[in-house]
Amino acid sequence: MLDSAARVNGGPNRVAVAGESAGGNLATVVSMMARDRNVRLPVHQLLIYPVASYNLDSPSYIANANAKPLGKAGMHWFFDKYLTSQADTDNPYAIPLAAENLTGLPPATIINAQIDPLLWDGEEYARRLRAANVPVEQRTFAGVTHEFFGMGAVLPEAREAMQLAGMRLKSAFAGQ
Repeated sequence: MLDSAARVNGGPNRVAVAGESAGGNLATVVSMMARDRNVRLPVHQLLIYPVASYNLDSPSYIANANAKPLGKAGMHWFFDKYLTSQADTDNPYAIPLAAENLTGLPPATIINAQIDPLLWDGEEYARRLRAANVPVEQRTFAGVTHEFFGMGAVLPEAREAMQLAGMRLKSAFAGQ
C-alpha cells in the first residue's frame, strides 16, 4: 500500500490500519510488523473488538460464554482453524498480547461491545498500549454484542461507534 498509495490518490503518510474482530487482530499485527521491520508505520490503528489474546478464561469469556452471535465455543472453533500449533499462542504476530513490547506502535482507537467474549481483549490491549505510552482511546458500548458495529441502520450505538471511528481517523489524517 505504501508503494502504491499515489495510484489511489493517497499518500504513504496517510495510511491507517483498521479491522473488526479477526481483522482487528491483523491490523495490530501489521502495525507490529511495520515497527519491527522499520517500515513506515500506519498513522493509526482502528480496532473494532479485536482478537488480541488467547485467554479463553478471561472475565469477558466467562461472562459471555454463551453470547450470540459469538461465544466461547465459537472462539474456540476459530482458534482451532487459525492457530497451527499451541506454540502459536506465544507468537505476538498471531496473538498480539503475547508481545513483550508494545512501544512505538501507532495511536489506536479500540471499540468494544459489552456482550462479547472479546471485551477483555480490547480493554487489556488498550491498557498495555497506554503502559507503553501509545495514545489510545478505548470505548465499550453498553448493551450490544459482537458484530454490532455494522448495524448502523438499526442500532444507535453502531452509528455512534462509526462516528467515533470516522472522527478518530479524520484526526489522524489531519496531522499528516
